[in-house]
Amino acid sequence: MTKFAFYTTEGCHLCEQAWALIIAQDLVTAMTQVEIIHDEADVARYGIRIPVIKNNDTGKDIGWPFDAAELADFIKKY
Repeated sequence: MTKFAFYTTEGCHLCEQAWALIIAQDLVTAMTQVEIIHDEADVARYGIRIPVIKNNDTGKDIGWPFDAAELADFIKKY
């Protein structure tokens, strides 16, 4: 399992923007994309917050909006 989960759904333009930040910071290998539509609990938990990045070890997460600096800080802290 990767350290971070990237909660997303197909057609989410905000998710595409967040994924571009992840690519720019070379974090793709640290992320597992989780399609929320397949799990009602994920839809309830993250539906209005996506994109969300969650640390699988600590349970801490960051939801949109976040910028490159906030993402880097989250990755370092958690």
